[in-house]
Amino acid sequence: MISDIIYRNRMFYVMNENGKEISHEFENSLGELMGFTGTMILFRRNRMYYMYDDRLKEIAHEFENSLGEFRSMAGNSVNFRRNRMIYTYDSRFREISHRFE
Repeated sequence: MISDIIYRNRMFYVMNENGKEISHEFENSLGELMGFTGTMILFRRNRMYYMYDDRLKEIAHEFENSLGEFRSMAGNSVNFRRNRMIYTYDSRFREISHRFE
Protein backbone atom coordinates (compact mmCIF):
# COMPACT_ATOMS: atom_id res chain seq x y z
CA MET A 1 0.00 0.00 0.00
CA ILE A 2 1.33 3.42 -0.96
CA SER A 3 1.77 5.75 1.99
CA ASP A 4 4.07 8.40 0.51
CA ILE A 5 6.11 9.31 -2.54
CA ILE A 6 9.43 11.02 -2.01
CA TYR A 7 11.24 12.98 -4.72
CA ARG A 8 15.01 13.07 -4.22
CA ASN A 9 17.96 13.34 -6.60
CA ARG A 10 15.71 13.25 -9.68
CA MET A 11 14.09 10.00 -8.55
CA PHE A 12 10.69 9.11 -7.17
CA TYR A 13 10.63 6.68 -4.23
CA VAL A 14 7.37 4.91 -3.37
CA MET A 15 7.07 4.23 0.36
CA ASN A 16 4.74 1.91 2.28
CA GLU A 17 2.97 2.57 5.59
CA ASN A 18 6.04 1.33 7.51
CA GLY A 19 8.32 3.85 5.79
CA LYS A 20 10.00 1.16 3.69
CA GLU A 21 10.76 1.71 0.03
CA ILE A 22 8.56 -0.32 -2.32
CA SER A 23 10.07 0.89 -5.59
CA HIS A 24 11.88 3.78 -7.26
CA GLU A 25 12.33 5.21 -10.75
CA PHE A 26 13.97 8.20 -12.44
CA GLU A 27 11.89 11.33 -12.98
CA ASN A 28 12.62 11.45 -16.73
CA SER A 29 11.05 7.98 -17.09
CA LEU A 30 7.88 8.89 -15.20
CA GLY A 31 7.26 12.61 -15.75
CA GLU A 32 5.42 14.99 -13.43
CA LEU A 33 3.72 13.50 -10.38
CA MET A 34 0.06 14.53 -10.40
CA GLY A 35 -1.23 12.56 -7.42
CA PHE A 36 -1.50 9.21 -5.69
CA THR A 37 -3.76 7.07 -3.54
CA GLY A 38 -3.05 3.93 -1.53
CA THR A 39 -3.10 1.80 -4.68
CA MET A 40 -2.23 3.95 -7.70
CA ILE A 41 -0.02 6.82 -8.87
CA LEU A 42 -0.72 9.30 -11.68
CA PHE A 43 2.03 10.95 -13.74
CA ARG A 44 1.88 13.29 -16.75
CA ARG A 45 4.52 13.07 -19.47
CA ASN A 46 4.53 14.30 -23.09
CA ARG A 47 0.84 15.30 -23.05
CA MET A 48 -0.21 11.90 -21.75
CA TYR A 49 -1.35 10.65 -18.37
CA TYR A 50 0.12 7.41 -17.05
CA MET A 51 -1.31 5.35 -14.20
CA TYR A 52 1.07 3.14 -12.22
CA ASP A 53 0.73 0.66 -9.37
CA ASP A 54 2.84 0.68 -6.18
CA ARG A 55 5.71 -1.11 -7.98
CA LEU A 56 5.70 1.59 -10.69
CA LYS A 57 4.37 -0.84 -13.27
CA GLU A 58 2.19 0.91 -15.82
CA ILE A 59 -1.51 0.12 -15.51
CA ALA A 60 -2.79 2.38 -18.29
CA HIS A 61 -2.11 5.55 -20.28
CA GLU A 62 -4.28 8.03 -22.15
CA PHE A 63 -3.83 11.31 -24.04
CA GLU A 64 -4.26 14.51 -22.05
CA ASN A 65 -6.75 15.94 -24.59
CA SER A 66 -8.96 12.83 -24.18
CA LEU A 67 -9.12 13.05 -20.39
CA GLY A 68 -8.88 16.79 -19.78
CA GLU A 69 -7.31 18.62 -16.86
CA PHE A 70 -6.43 16.59 -13.77
CA ARG A 71 -8.56 17.50 -10.77
CA SER A 72 -8.18 14.95 -7.94
CA MET A 73 -7.68 11.33 -6.91
CA ALA A 74 -9.31 9.32 -4.12
CA GLY A 75 -9.63 5.60 -3.42
CA ASN A 76 -9.63 3.81 -6.77
CA SER A 77 -10.78 6.73 -8.90
CA VAL A 78 -9.41 9.85 -10.54
CA ASN A 79 -11.27 13.00 -11.64
CA PHE A 80 -10.62 15.16 -14.69
CA ARG A 81 -12.30 18.35 -15.91
CA ARG A 82 -13.16 18.59 -19.62
CA ASN A 83 -15.68 20.86 -21.38
CA ARG A 84 -17.27 22.07 -18.13
CA MET A 85 -17.87 18.47 -17.03
CA ILE A 86 -16.19 16.41 -14.32
CA TYR A 87 -15.37 12.86 -15.40
CA THR A 88 -14.52 10.11 -12.94
CA TYR A 89 -12.35 7.23 -14.17
CA ASP A 90 -11.00 4.01 -12.67
CA SER A 91 -7.30 3.08 -12.66
CA ARG A 92 -7.50 1.94 -16.31
CA PHE A 93 -9.10 5.24 -17.41
CA ARG A 94 -12.51 3.65 -17.94
CA GLU A 95 -15.26 6.15 -17.26
CA ILE A 96 -17.24 5.54 -14.08
CA SER A 97 -19.42 8.65 -14.18
CA HIS A 98 -19.66 12.27 -15.28
CA ARG A 99 -21.50 15.39 -14.13
CA PHE A 100 -21.76 19.07 -14.89
CA GLU A 101 -19.27 21.26 -13.09
